[in-house]
Amino acid sequence: MVSLPPSLQKQVSVMSMNLSAKLDELQRGDRHLETTVALCEIRTQLQELTKSVESCQSEVSEVKRDMVAIKHELDTVQQVKEEIEELREYVDRLEEHTHRRKLRLLEQGLTFFLSYAILAAVLGMLQFGYNTGVINAPEGNIEYFMKDVYKSRYGEDLQDEGVQRLYSLAVSIFAIGGMLGGFSGGMVANRFGRKGGLLLNNVLGIVGACLMWFTKVTNSYEMLFIGRFIIGVNCGLNTSLVPMYISEIAPLNLRGGLGTVNQLAVTVGLLLSQVLGIEQILGTNEGWPLLLGLAICPALLQLVLLPICPESPRYLLITKQWEEEARKALRRLRASNQVEEDIEEMRAEERAQQAEASISMMELICSPTLRAPLVIGVVMQLSQQLSGINAVFYYSTSLFTSSGLTDESAKFATIGIGAIMVGMTLVSIPLMDRTGRRTLHLYGLGGMFIFSIFITISFLIKVSNKRQRAAPLRNVRPRSRPQCIIHY
Repeated sequence: MVSLPPSLQKQVSVMSMNLSAKLDELQRGDRHLETTVALCEIRTQLQELTKSVESCQSEVSEVKRDMVAIKHELDTVQQVKEEIEELREYVDRLEEHTHRRKLRLLEQGLTFFLSYAILAAVLGMLQFGYNTGVINAPEGNIEYFMKDVYKSRYGEDLQDEGVQRLYSLAVSIFAIGGMLGGFSGGMVANRFGRKGGLLLNNVLGIVGACLMWFTKVTNSYEMLFIGRFIIGVNCGLNTSLVPMYISEIAPLNLRGGLGTVNQLAVTVGLLLSQVLGIEQILGTNEGWPLLLGLAICPALLQLVLLPICPESPRYLLITKQWEEEARKALRRLRASNQVEEDIEEMRAEERAQQAEASISMMELICSPTLRAPLVIGVVMQLSQQLSGINAVFYYSTSLFTSSGLTDESAKFATIGIGAIMVGMTLVSIPLMDRTGRRTLHLYGLGGMFIFSIFITISFLIKVSNKRQRAAPLRNVRPRSRPQCIIHY
């Protein structure tokens, strides 16, 4: 039952009291006029009371309508609340299912066939490391060959500056080819697949190695340049295809650790090229073409081993939409029939990719939200390339020679650098998860910064000492030769 508003109750009480008072006056009064006036007042008050009651009824009706609306809203809120509870329970079940799936993924280990596939793929990075360091040790032999070819062609000696320019071209053209190969890696991977791209890339490796191998036979240093360029394209493609293939066939819990296998293969290739480049093995005038041509071995070995390996399951499922083929590849790699978790993970990755909007290069550069990640990525790459390590890769032997070491000692010192790189790569694998990527990178850059200063100071001291030793010799006047008089 709805009670009247307080204002209306007060008004009715006042009117009732006034009416009672008027009735009392009528009972005590005797005159007719006063009775008529009183009755008129009573009639007026009764009319006001009727209007007030009607107004009250209208307000009560509005209150009833409001209460009905409120009840309807409460029912709606209750229904929404029940739906939220059901959704929350579904999310909890989904999170629990996802957690169990991740735990099962993290329990996956390194199977024999997965190890075999990684070994077959990582030969491409071994190729990259070998061809990066192989030009270092036989620098003097290659320069002598260039002088000999130039003299046989033109009948005059090639100046030292010309020899240095030709050798620098042989060194740098490898990086130019690598840049082109790196740019085209994504296109090759999407068109031919990760495994198919690696197999086709070995053709470039074989052609480039053969050209370098027969450089001396054909008496043409231009063939050396072309071979270095082609092998550079091969290595550039390897730097894109090999990490992509390994990360896509590796289980979730092994992706971080297996990512370091690429760098380990690079440093092993560098060390191998430096060891083979000493004079006791292939670092001679007759052996350096074979030293460069041995780059054919990783390409041939990969051509033999890789066809047995399956294509990337992610490529088969997401790019080609071949789900059954992806399942077969996963069963071989995991050595198990329980591959549904991996399929679900790749499906979730596919949905996430479809939800992301594709942007152009200009939008990437001009986007304020992507500016910070873009700057970080560019600076990270520049910090690696401009750290000074490339000068060590290509010219460490000549740097050690100019510092006063013999040719043989300089080559052994270069081998020491390669051994240190292999060792530090092995050390960084367990430290990566303990200290973090950023911390290790900063430590490495700090060490490069400090020791680059030491290297610069040591060369400045050596140049200064040479000038000091040469200055007195320039000031000494040659003695006049004594005249010899012969008497007959």
